[in-house]
Amino acid sequence: MIRATTLALAASSLALLSSAGHSREPEPANALAALRARPPEQDVIYFVLPDRFENGDPANDRGGYEGDRLATGFDPADKGFYHGGDLAGLTSRLDYIRGLGATAIWVGPVFRNKPVQGAPGQESAGYHGYWITDFTTVDPHLGTEAEFAAFVKAAHARGMKVYMDIIVNHTADVITYADGEENGYAYRSKAAYPFSTRGAVQGAPINPGFAGDHDRAPANWAKLTDPGFAYAPRVPESEREAKTPNWLNDPIYYHNRGDTDWTGESAQYGDFIGLDDLATEHPRVVEGMIEIYGAWIDRYGIDGFRIDTARHVNPEFWQAFVPAMEERARKAGIPNFHIFGEVATERYDPALLASWTHAADFPSVLDFGLMYAVIHALSAGGSQADLARMPMDDRLYAGGALAANRLPTFLGNHDAGRVAMLLEKANPGISRDELLARVTLAHALLLSLRGVPTIYAGDEQGFVGTGGDKEARQDMFASQVTAFNTQDLLGTDATSAEANFDTTHPLYRFISQMAQLRARTPALQSGTTRLRAASETAPGLFALSRFDPRDSHEIVMVFNTSGQALEAMVAVDPNSVQFREIAGHGCGTKSIAAGSLAVTLAPFGFALCEARR
Repeated sequence: MIRATTLALAASSLALLSSAGHSREPEPANALAALRARPPEQDVIYFVLPDRFENGDPANDRGGYEGDRLATGFDPADKGFYHGGDLAGLTSRLDYIRGLGATAIWVGPVFRNKPVQGAPGQESAGYHGYWITDFTTVDPHLGTEAEFAAFVKAAHARGMKVYMDIIVNHTADVITYADGEENGYAYRSKAAYPFSTRGAVQGAPINPGFAGDHDRAPANWAKLTDPGFAYAPRVPESEREAKTPNWLNDPIYYHNRGDTDWTGESAQYGDFIGLDDLATEHPRVVEGMIEIYGAWIDRYGIDGFRIDTARHVNPEFWQAFVPAMEERARKAGIPNFHIFGEVATERYDPALLASWTHAADFPSVLDFGLMYAVIHALSAGGSQADLARMPMDDRLYAGGALAANRLPTFLGNHDAGRVAMLLEKANPGISRDELLARVTLAHALLLSLRGVPTIYAGDEQGFVGTGGDKEARQDMFASQVTAFNTQDLLGTDATSAEANFDTTHPLYRFISQMAQLRARTPALQSGTTRLRAASETAPGLFALSRFDPRDSHEIVMVFNTSGQALEAMVAVDPNSVQFREIAGHGCGTKSIAAGSLAVTLAPFGFALCEARR
């Protein structure tokens, strides 16, 4: 049972909007025109893996394949196989997502995948969507092209954008190597295995006249005819035409250098645990990927791309691909097409993230930095040093702080794990009450700070999990996975053995109300940021101001990352005298002296204090 303290915390969190707030304005009659005119920084994104969301049509659970789970990929009791969620189910739950306050949906890859791959005894299914064989159509486990079109249309009718998750770095694992099994197909470098010899520097000469992959001229690449410079690639007879478009079946368009070790040269040229790594330096690959993804824009009028494994592709590819997609979208009447790349990192590293907005010309990247900054600030003994740096570090991005407003921000995901799990591990022995309080405060930060807040499906229902990858991909509909169903959820007595679309869940209601506040508060969407206070050596007060882009009035935002109540004076603009509390609890209503505001915050409390105009 939920203890009374948990219920009290939930009630306190929900009472965040002042009576001065206004209800959401009705959607314009022409929802499509309105959403296309809306810049990305005005959105809240909801990220969903369709297979784990809702099963709208059990008839497609096996994807039209016959046989056991190793043929169909379907086993709803195994966390590594298809569970039955699909596009019809996602469409049926759009009002639930809209009620959360989301105005854009990032949908996991919907392309046809290899149903199952992996060595005997280590098989897993392509339920996540990242093992593509056909880049031109919808995976039959998820539905049909008509159902994808219906999903996009239904989302647009509700004023919600659709962002597709796309991949250019690799395909499913189809290519094998005739040699190298004895060393586990370890990565073979360009220095030790150059393009000019077969198998090693002492090998027979091949590819005469090829000047190297830095020369992007088609005439140069026409001289690369033998893909056996490192390993000897082979395609099983049964899979010679497994990929669509057909050009993807030729090994010449792949790196064929063995598995990446995630560092140095191999991070760009190596196979991801056997996945066939495309030679994105090749002009035919560049041309082909532009053709593939441009067609999805033309056919469905989608609103943006999240690009998987972006940092593992050469920057020159993106310099061609990104402007081509933006131009294709403009011609389709989509002026605010949002492209954001995954530049994954395991620490706060804005320099790395920002470098891809310069070298690769990415308009935006997923902000891993904010995730680590928030987790560190809410960890046992953690500090706000990284959060305090962000307003200055935002200048590193191409376009500066204004461009940083368009970075999709998040607290956890399907790879790193959920925010509740990350905070639980960062605070050993934490009670469920305190974990809920920390998770709630983390969402208050996410929905107040600069960037485009991104909610991972299930976080709003108190999902925790035990790790990343498969351990963080629970079903929203009733699950049959024992490991999922025995895990306690936050803020509820429910388990994942039943459907979890509870619009009264304390986290759902908190996120919904914060998202509504954000939607009607320009300062929270695109306002400039000024740091006011930070506890850089221990938990405590974190304060900053964001300024309305129309008239520059400020909203003072104060957060208590410690487990003790605090009282403090916070610097404000000297012209800010009268305040009203628009979220949380603890604002003073009037500055006690020009440039100073008194605040009182409960443990893990927060308040947003708007200066009256």
